[in-house]
Amino acid sequence: MEVVNRTTVTEFIILGLTEDATLCVIFFVIFLGVYVVTLAGNISIITLICSCSQLHTPMYLFLSHLAFVDIGYSTSVTPVMLIGFLGHGVALPLAGCEAQLCSVVMFGTAECFLLAAMAYDRYVAICLPLLYPTHMSPRVCILLVEASYLGGCVNAGTFISCLLSLSFCGPNQVDHFFCDFSPLLKLSCSDISIIEIIPSISSGTIIVVTVFVIALSYICILFAILKMHSTEGRHKAFSTCTSHLTAVTLYYGTITFIYVMPKSSYSTGQNRVVSLFYTVVIPMLNPLIYSLRNRDVKEALRKATVRIYS
Repeated sequence: MEVVNRTTVTEFIILGLTEDATLCVIFFVIFLGVYVVTLAGNISIITLICSCSQLHTPMYLFLSHLAFVDIGYSTSVTPVMLIGFLGHGVALPLAGCEAQLCSVVMFGTAECFLLAAMAYDRYVAICLPLLYPTHMSPRVCILLVEASYLGGCVNAGTFISCLLSLSFCGPNQVDHFFCDFSPLLKLSCSDISIIEIIPSISSGTIIVVTVFVIALSYICILFAILKMHSTEGRHKAFSTCTSHLTAVTLYYGTITFIYVMPKSSYSTGQNRVVSLFYTVVIPMLNPLIYSLRNRDVKEALRKATVRIYS
């Protein structure tokens, strides 16, 4: 009987976005700036909401948790990517790779549920204003936030369970800028025919359920707005929804491309670009989207600025 000697992989080499030294320097400066803006923007949103009493409403409670999730999302990926630019690749132990994947999936899934909760909040505020204090009571809001994080943990557990069932005994170079599930599957020497489907089903189900909640909420909102006789009332209702709709469109468009579409339909390069957008760029854009297009946030920011410099 022939004995095959298999070496167990204990660490992975994250290859990053490029091996070109000049591009590495350029990308390091760009994404360091993006990360600083992400942290500053999201921390500012959280601080503003906590310190300003007029923002102590369900919508801004969800927005503060969305900002927290974006900080976690970006921090799970960006520092490792920046280190990779400096060293032309970075080595992560197997446990570190699993922890990074777990963090990305958990925060990403929590963001899906929070966006759905925010859509439901807008539906109740516009379509059922008299029932708003009951339907969006502090207890209900806390339950929705807790459910968002719980959903994130459950989905992350699905990914990690599948990853732990795999054996890695060959190449250990991950052709990506973080330990994403698909690039790790390509390095496994196990049978992945079933393993690669389970996370797609889990993520796909979450995306379908949350998109259904968001779509149904906005269909009801649209009908309610069309019934309004006041132009000012229509404009106010639309203005409270545009920021959220922008964030939803950006986020769901990218994660659907990565986790739901068949893997054969896009290249590794496309995978990296789209992943870069939803893990690094969108967490930076969300605070800008919600602050630049939201009258309450801009007013609270103006008052806070006046207090600081007065």
